[in-house]
Amino acid sequence: MAMQFTATATDLFYPFILTRSIADMRMGITTIREKWERLPVTSGEAVDPCLLPGWTDTDRLQNSTDLLRFNDKALREDFMYLTANRDTAVISSTNRITRPEAVFAEEGVVMEHCIINAEAGPVYIGKQAQVMEGSMLRGPVAICEGAVVKMGTRIYGASTIGPCCTVGGELKQVILFGFSNKAHDGYLGDAIVGEWCNFGAGSSNSNVKNTAGPVNLQLANGLRIAAGHKFGLLMGDYSRAAINTAFNTGTTVGVSANVFGAGLTPAFIPSFAWGLEGGRYRLAKAFTDIDNWKKMKGSGLSGAEKQILTHIFETI
Repeated sequence: MAMQFTATATDLFYPFILTRSIADMRMGITTIREKWERLPVTSGEAVDPCLLPGWTDTDRLQNSTDLLRFNDKALREDFMYLTANRDTAVISSTNRITRPEAVFAEEGVVMEHCIINAEAGPVYIGKQAQVMEGSMLRGPVAICEGAVVKMGTRIYGASTIGPCCTVGGELKQVILFGFSNKAHDGYLGDAIVGEWCNFGAGSSNSNVKNTAGPVNLQLANGLRIAAGHKFGLLMGDYSRAAINTAFNTGTTVGVSANVFGAGLTPAFIPSFAWGLEGGRYRLAKAFTDIDNWKKMKGSGLSGAEKQILTHIFETI
């Protein structure tokens, strides 16, 4: 990893670190914090959020992209832990399932006329989740509590659809932390999306360059990291994209950005961006708009969130 300065966690885990600790980032089915809480910790023992329980130093999280790189492994481990010595809720016979022993549904799941293939990895469906008819899931996949998978959605592993997210269209190797919407047709692949984000209808991201060359992601303070030959998008909390937004390969979007404009997006869209022409979101309007979005899912913008957002706004 080429750097011109000593990178900090704020640089390396951008943009998600702006609004949460590393421990509260989601990988697999649960957050890193929830994984550590499974184990007894001796008083005074330090817990390393960059190293999951039982993992070796070679699996240490180095930056945001590693959440996606290790998501397959984390999904399988979380599935084994969460389903051990438990029986799945009854899954309707209208669904077509390959390897049903690797499919687990919590109570309250609504799912009819879907195709689930767990040959390549397990499929976990959380409490009160809804998977609408015609959807196709290919594991390893987690549909977390309260999430909605709309009709005809195609989800490839390794993917995590976080709590209360709504998804549609085609998704491949993605993590949505929670409460975000990619509800319409369009492609989201090799991407990590924070909380309370929204993609307008028809929005898609590229995850491979036309040259098939290496992808270098820009993070905080001009830091660039190598992301392999396939990487699509990092999007921070509260950011939104207008209909038919075309995200370029390896795009990074900060917190509370309103993404709209013609053509492919630039490689880096800062926090509180207003469009792609250098405009800036007014903080008061950002508060109002975020609160409006949160109300759609029965929530609201808290005082603590306002403090965090104000700090981000004042320091960019």
